Amino acid sequence: MEFQGFSKKTLPFLATIRQNNNKEWFAAHKKEYEELILEPSRAFVVEMGEHLQALEPTIHAEPKINKSLYRIYRDSRRPNALAMPIKERIGVIFWQGSGKRMQSSSFYLHFSPEELYVAVGVRWFEKPMLDAFRETIKNDEKRQELWDILRKIKGMNKGYTHLEKGYKRYPKGFSADMPHADLSLYKGMATYKLLDPHLIEDGEKLIDTLYKIYEDMLPLQQFMYEVSLRVAND
Repeated sequence: MEFQGFSKKTLPFLATIRQNNNKEWFAAHKKEYEELILEPSRAFVVEMGEHLQALEPTIHAEPKINKSLYRIYRDSRRPNALAMPIKERIGVIFWQGSGKRMQSSSFYLHFSPEELYVAVGVRWFEKPMLDAFRETIKNDEKRQELWDILRKIKGMNKGYTHLEKGYKRYPKGFSADMPHADLSLYKGMATYKLLDPHLIEDGEKLIDTLYKIYEDMLPLQQFMYEVSLRVAND
């Protein structure tokens, strides 16, 4: 299936899930989910993956659930999962490396009726990745390198920004007198941009727009991939 974009019915369907968020309703509308979301998502992963592999040949682009695609059902262990079992936004991930996809540097997006969120990096750290990140930026040169990457991406004036700090106290090995020590206060390290969700309805424009964003943010992808290799080597 060639990717032509998502249907104009896709975003309204997601809005309808919000109003009927239960497994019984979803079971009765599973065919619509497959036609409006699952099938075009698979085609998108194939098409976008080919483009991204021109930037990073080792990027994983696998059009399967629990690979580049996410399950539509929420994890039952997460808060509010029983009350709202169906996800109302659709995520896609292209990750690099042999680690867990969510703990690997990645090109990521999700869309909902409100937004198209496009990001690069690791959006939150589990402990092994957090430790590897902090160990990496203890080095003055690597910390300066990351600072320069973030400043350059944000300085493009294209609406790019990065995650906010998540911790208030410096971890062991960092102090206020160190240049750019605030980088140690992040719970994740990613840059992102918010776009009009209706962009998903134009396949060619979506691919082109995403490629340009991901290309701009590639230096952070590469930096965080190096961090992930430290996890594998430890």
